[in-house]
Amino acid sequence: MNATPKWYLPVTILALAWNLVGCFAYWSDVTLTPDDLAKLPAAQQALYAARPAWSVGATAIAVWAGALGCLGLVLRRRWATAPLVASLAALVVQDVYLFLMSDAAALVGPVVYVLQGLVLAIAVGLVWLARTATARGWLT
Repeated sequence: MNATPKWYLPVTILALAWNLVGCFAYWSDVTLTPDDLAKLPAAQQALYAARPAWSVGATAIAVWAGALGCLGLVLRRRWATAPLVASLAALVVQDVYLFLMSDAAALVGPVVYVLQGLVLAIAVGLVWLARTATARGWLT
């Protein structure tokens, strides 16, 4: 195994923390009570009510597989790549609904594109990191 650069562990720990925040956000979202939902602005209530189960499922796969893949990166395991690729694929499925099939931008504004674009860029970067780390022998 080749020497891992000094930046690798802090970056992968940060990536794991990022994905764990996503897991928390997902869990918070799917466990909203009717009272909690009623407190949301009308636009968010409309988005929440309109989303299909397959989109929610894709979000679950994206966040939990992303966290698993990042844990694999922290532990320096080759298997990290597969869940990160699954996470990216699920994120693309989620984004198909969000960007092409919903009125998210009209309901909550264009910031949704910026935030989801950032999430997508990070997911692509994590797949690239996993593949690079594997190719350079940083993962076992």
